[in-house]
Amino acid sequence: MKIFAPAVLTLALSTSFAANAATPPDTLVIAQSIDDASSFDPAEGFELTSVQAFTNLYQRLLQSDPQNPNELKPTLASRWEAGKDNRSLIVTLRDGATFASGNPVRPEDVMFSLARVVKLNLDPSFILTQLGWTKENVDSQLKKIDDRHVQISWQANVSPTYVLSLLAAPVSSIVDAKTVLANQKNNDLGNKWLATHSAGSGPFQIRRFVPHEVVLLTANPRSPGDAPKLKNILIKNVPEAATRRLLLEQGDADIARNLGVDQISALKGKPGVKPLAIPMASLYYMQFNIDAQPALKNPALWQAARYLFDYQGIANDLLKGQFQVHQSFLPEGFPGALNETPYQYDPEKARAILAKAGLNNVSFKLVVSNQPPYLDIAQALQASFAKGGIKIELIPGLSTEVATNVKAHKYEATLNAWGADYFDPNTNASAFAYNPEDGSKTLAWRSNWHIPELSKQTLAATAESDPAKRVALYQAMQREVMKNSPYVVGLQARNLIAVRDNLKGYVQGINPDMVYYSQVSK
Repeated sequence: MKIFAPAVLTLALSTSFAANAATPPDTLVIAQSIDDASSFDPAEGFELTSVQAFTNLYQRLLQSDPQNPNELKPTLASRWEAGKDNRSLIVTLRDGATFASGNPVRPEDVMFSLARVVKLNLDPSFILTQLGWTKENVDSQLKKIDDRHVQISWQANVSPTYVLSLLAAPVSSIVDAKTVLANQKNNDLGNKWLATHSAGSGPFQIRRFVPHEVVLLTANPRSPGDAPKLKNILIKNVPEAATRRLLLEQGDADIARNLGVDQISALKGKPGVKPLAIPMASLYYMQFNIDAQPALKNPALWQAARYLFDYQGIANDLLKGQFQVHQSFLPEGFPGALNETPYQYDPEKARAILAKAGLNNVSFKLVVSNQPPYLDIAQALQASFAKGGIKIELIPGLSTEVATNVKAHKYEATLNAWGADYFDPNTNASAFAYNPEDGSKTLAWRSNWHIPELSKQTLAATAESDPAKRVALYQAMQREVMKNSPYVVGLQARNLIAVRDNLKGYVQGINPDMVYYSQVSK
């Protein structure tokens, strides 16, 4: 491992910052918590810090356009063509593409990268095993045709359109097989080494990772595409949001991530900084276990609950812009997302719905994480539901306890959040609108909601090749779930960050991996 350049070493490992300092002109300095980072192997890393790094360390065959995420652009592939059987893709690799090591990108690297995800069987592997791939059959599904062409096949009843979305996910990053295998231990396919190193073709590469302290990335001049404009990306572990805000304000950081409402408010009007609120693919919703008591199974209660969620009051008054009102199961920014908000807080209307259905003196227990913003939102719901005649008893607990109880059907209602695992509508449809009755613990299953027709529609959408028809299917499902389901989707989170106003070219999208450093300049 090479040592840091002195200026960068001092900046990276110092425990204090001088007031009103300036960051080095060739280095982007980011203040955020990196305590979650456990592995930078794209076959394993599923934490925020790791996923935010993957697009900058690795490339996929195709990726979302930073300016228009709904458009998939060739990256390490130059083109692709669906097979006549609708169960395969012939991919042409980009001519002359190389990894940071200088090794050329080959069909063997594509095959190795995708197969190792399935063979390692770590957290993100489910994204690719949806294709029917297993440890036993995945090698037979990946075939080198010649030095520039690879065939990718699958057994599941899903369309090439859907497969392309999965191949654009971070878990499908292409790694340098020669470098990785040279560093494998005990046949781990390089997993331990890649936890702290990189072997990709992205615009940057890991130069050093010190857990709980710093991640230093340096430019990869061999990266296919536009060369990065800065030499270094320094991600400094700063656990406290207030400290992150102070470092940015002083000029000791160029970006401060994951700020709270108080920090954003403190930065407004301050010279040299620009606060930003970026929509995230994270939805907050109420959910009922409809078998827990008779009232919770009554669609009239579901309907009344939609008028007892104080959307605007929670988003704007309580959480002060950290959330936006959103009522469909696909977040704003996703293909096919419905952004209409047909429900407003109306306790009198809710009372009328309950009275018509003969529901009197309704009460239920709501299990919720004891951490903000969950408990804050739950307390607001307790008050707003009371005005509609419904009593909520809050049962706060550790997030792990709440999750365990919900998955065991040991709850009446809960308030939770759902984040997208990859950039395709199925990532949420397969949770909210799918219950295959096979033990899969989807959100519908956790509600004891039996929906054979909606489940068929969810499967049909993954099998549909026409993008416009897919969108229509997902929009129809969203309308059905929005109108009649044991969920009340109410809020979409915003990522609160702030940047120095001399920063140019920084792009951050709705999904965690949509963080782009390559064109940043000062």
